[in-house]
Amino acid sequence: MRLLHTMLRVGNLDRSIAFYTDVLGMNLIRKSENEQYKYTLAFVGYGTEKEGAVIELTYNWGVEEYNLGSAYGHIALETDDIYATCEAIRNKGGSITREPGPVKGGTTVIAFVKDPDGYSIELINKKDAGQGLG
Repeated sequence: MRLLHTMLRVGNLDRSIAFYTDVLGMNLIRKSENEQYKYTLAFVGYGTEKEGAVIELTYNWGVEEYNLGSAYGHIALETDDIYATCEAIRNKGGSITREPGPVKGGTTVIAFVKDPDGYSIELINKKDAGQGLG
């Protein structure tokens, strides 16, 4: 088995696609509509679904916002240079909610950004990814 995708429900599909592609640099892999059940799916990622896990953005027609609840944590993305990545995200209108710095109780350098629907995305320097707290 392998991890295929993570699904996020979004309130404005075009806005979300723009964030994940223009701000985070992902590619729109595919998009499909289901008229009978009134939803549209868009898959975004850094490679194809055969190469690795992607994100499925689900827009249920007419639903503009969701209560994210307290169970959702974040999606983590690896970056070569967390400081340059945060600056690029900021310059493209993204919201950095935690500036780059060591994780509490460790040395791994992380930062957080929010997508347009309020989902948290953690950025981790490539050299620290998979290291735990460091």
